[in-house]
Amino acid sequence: MKPLDQISKEDLSKIKMIVFDVDGVLVPRGTKIKQVGNTTTLQTKVIAEKQIEQISELNRRGYLINISSGRGLYMLQEMFRDILPFVSLTYENGSATWYRGKIYQHVNSFEYLKDVFPKLKKLASENKDIRGFEPKEFIITLHCKKQIKEIEEIVKKYPKLTTFWNGEAYDVELKKDQTKAVGLRHVMKVFKLKRENVMAIGDNYNDQELVKESGMSVSADKTRVKAKFYVPLEGEFLPADVLMQKILSF
Repeated sequence: MKPLDQISKEDLSKIKMIVFDVDGVLVPRGTKIKQVGNTTTLQTKVIAEKQIEQISELNRRGYLINISSGRGLYMLQEMFRDILPFVSLTYENGSATWYRGKIYQHVNSFEYLKDVFPKLKKLASENKDIRGFEPKEFIITLHCKKQIKEIEEIVKKYPKLTTFWNGEAYDVELKKDQTKAVGLRHVMKVFKLKRENVMAIGDNYNDQELVKESGMSVSADKTRVKAKFYVPLEGEFLPADVLMQKILSF
């Protein structure tokens, strides 16, 4: 992997769309959630003013901007309200994409998740290490204080499903069909792009497939994601900020 400062204007010559992961890239990592009975409280992060200006400038220069996240659509819309005219949102690990008010659904997981959800909800009512469920349409996300083997054991009974632990939450989703890479392939079809036209940046294990699917891969944490270029974690700026500064410098 090469440090980002070695990227050249020539490297960017074919890039038409830049794909950003959210947590750890555009906003700091971590989600604050509290669930009491049927009441769920979530802290909504908001993109910084500087990133709003940078994304607006990238848009003026002709770049398409895609935000790819495991989060739900409503939360992403709240987080990125000020730049919605300039971006597409691929949410819940590639399940669907929102663009200018239109939703492109990439997978239908209802039949596969409807039976496992009550079992997970019952476990959550009994286990104090489960903080709560994050509101989602196409996947199930349980925020936990630590890894909980009972969650993994319940999901293992459903051969079409899998779990992913990101350090603060479990995503329960369809094997192979609900990944950020699958979402990116659908987005490229929507915008009629080739792999060589796409740059992607991510920082967590579930971003590895995303950056690998792109023509120009960037890691925001080289201990978790392998890519052609990497952004050093040290410093005062978020990885997306560093990347956008570099692109806009040309």
